[in-house]
Amino acid sequence: MNSLVVHACAPVTSSLRKIIHCDCDCFYAAVEMRDDPSLRGKPLAVGGRPEQRGVVATCNYEARRFGVRSAMAMSQALARCPDLIVLPPAMDKYRAASRQILAIYRDYTELVEPLSLDEAYLDVTGAPHFKGSATLIAQDIRARIAATVGITASAGIAPNKFLAKIASDWNKPNGQFVIRPQDVDAFVAELPVDKLFGVGRVTAAKLNKLGAYTCADLRGWSMLELQHHFGKFGASLYGLCRGIDRREVDPSSERKSVSVEETYVTDLPDLDACRRELAALIEMLVKRVRRVDAERHIHKLFVKIRFDNFRRTTAECVSAGIDAEQCGTLLDTAWQRGRRPVRLLGVGVRLEEEDDTLQLGLFATQASEP
Repeated sequence: MNSLVVHACAPVTSSLRKIIHCDCDCFYAAVEMRDDPSLRGKPLAVGGRPEQRGVVATCNYEARRFGVRSAMAMSQALARCPDLIVLPPAMDKYRAASRQILAIYRDYTELVEPLSLDEAYLDVTGAPHFKGSATLIAQDIRARIAATVGITASAGIAPNKFLAKIASDWNKPNGQFVIRPQDVDAFVAELPVDKLFGVGRVTAAKLNKLGAYTCADLRGWSMLELQHHFGKFGASLYGLCRGIDRREVDPSSERKSVSVEETYVTDLPDLDACRRELAALIEMLVKRVRRVDAERHIHKLFVKIRFDNFRRTTAECVSAGIDAEQCGTLLDTAWQRGRRPVRLLGVGVRLEEEDDTLQLGLFATQASEP
């Protein structure tokens, strides 16, 4: 493979940018199959043991044919696929592979924003390689990952981060997809609303109930109407359904926190109702923290509430881990500040800032192993 010279890429007008989102295919499982070829062609999951209430960190495509997916309880995964091979995570191996992949990315541009061990954004707008063709750069990166690391990766190429991430999932596994600037409007118009960043199951259901199934439907709403129904998030919806995302690729982005939250179709009427929802959120948080290998970096614990009048508050305390009793105390403190029905409830941890191994971006809260 020819050596490449690194060139810095200066930020430019967002409509002219060339953004690549690279995402390794079933990363943990792929590394395991690389190291043990006898695993290939067999359903495989990496994660915790079922008897320890473990969850699936990732699984290969053979397992996915049985309905196994990331974040599923391992006991449920085994019920769906009795022949599933379960391996514990080997984080040292995965980090080593990740370092190799990041080194490849940085041969093309200094503007690399990792989201997790297996995915990153690259701004190649000013890159001179292949006469500036982002499509050919993505192809070359994927070929080098296959040759050097021994696993496959998929890529999306688009004028912004939001669309590049969607595009990278379009032709998985081991493929890529390009959304050209002139095709953005038509492409986004047909997207289901649940493809928009920040739209989870509950928000998608609410949008559907209000008659919005695609981005084209959503474009009929004014900014004020969206803000009336969705608060501050309405402004994001207004831009995203038009394919607008002005965020720069930030190579200095560092993860400061890990959190989970739920927006409820029906407001939680009182503190007792909030307490009943808290355990499930804590369980989700534990899984997410483990997935990004952040347990040893926890510095604070926090609980976030958005009341039915859209007022928000956060209560936090110093903590070296996720403690259910502390979360309960923080919930009580936060709720007393409003003492009214709750629209959104969240729990999370803040991380030590000196660590440089968790370089992640805005989408990291939806980390996945597609």
